[in-house]
Amino acid sequence: MLSKSGCVSAWRAGVILLVFGIGLAAAPPSSSQQKMETTDETNARIRELAKKGDAQAGEYRIGGGDVLEIEVFDVPQLTREVRVTETGYVSLPLLPVRILAKGLTGMQLEEKIGELLQANGLVTHPEVTVTIKQQNSHPITIIGAVRNPQVIQAVRPMSLIEVLSLCGGIADDAGENVLITRVSATDSSAPAPGSDNDNLPMVQTFSVPLKDLLGNSSDPKSNMILMGGDTITVPRAGIVFVVGAVAHPGGFVLSNDQGEMTTLKAIALAQGTSSTAKTNEAVILRKDPTTGKTQEIPVDLKKIFARKTKDTKLIANDVLFVPDSNGRKALHRAGDLVLSMSTGIAIVRATR
Repeated sequence: MLSKSGCVSAWRAGVILLVFGIGLAAAPPSSSQQKMETTDETNARIRELAKKGDAQAGEYRIGGGDVLEIEVFDVPQLTREVRVTETGYVSLPLLPVRILAKGLTGMQLEEKIGELLQANGLVTHPEVTVTIKQQNSHPITIIGAVRNPQVIQAVRPMSLIEVLSLCGGIADDAGENVLITRVSATDSSAPAPGSDNDNLPMVQTFSVPLKDLLGNSSDPKSNMILMGGDTITVPRAGIVFVVGAVAHPGGFVLSNDQGEMTTLKAIALAQGTSSTAKTNEAVILRKDPTTGKTQEIPVDLKKIFARKTKDTKLIANDVLFVPDSNGRKALHRAGDLVLSMSTGIAIVRATR
């Protein structure tokens, strides 16, 4: 026969197994308990990775406004100083097309000019030298859920992790992905200057999972090299708070790829309830966006754990309050006091 305390322990163990086993059954067994870290810990990793200075930036890449000296050996009429247009092109006499220089290194532009001179029958064996005489700053804009949104004037290629570090890292409510928006020309065969049919710019958006960026900053697919004119956006994801009689009260960042957040998942992230929790009297505190008043939505966690009732969906800024033996009375006395419990608690996110 089990003692009363033994029965309670067995019941709690069953709840935890139910939460982590049944409630997150879609996840593989090895990932049923996710590693969590605070925003400050995430930002510390961003700073550390940025300091490592992975040599991914490479050579300087030409940008709009740069001044170049182009020299073609033994062809003085083609040797001149040119300024790259804001759209990224340079023009040379005798060549029928403008040359897209933006995004190229000096050596790559040398090769491209040489190929065009040869293809147009102007020089049989061209020897081209490109010298970057003046590097203009390239603005990289960082907005969204970062600590210090700003415009960085970059005079050299910068990696995504480096730019996030310069902005102080991510904010508490940062989502799972980082978006890079890049505007570039459609191709290198642009029409001649003065044409009414200039190429329209092409807008590309790349999505980089934050987990991939922090997990493998040496991968150029994640830790992209940014270009002048890029806009970095960290979307906001929203936070769900779990307070009261739980093992680890906290704010949990909503995940985009794990389906909806429910009370069962929230309790799992808070690592279960305490022995004094009144799981049948839990409530969700939710502010009405229209009136601004706080609603109390009763939740019977005991029935949810036992799968006797449907799990309840949570939305951003919800506070799931699990009372203990006296907590329910306190809630009725002042519901706003429970909302204040969510202020200052640690905000955590899954790292794998």
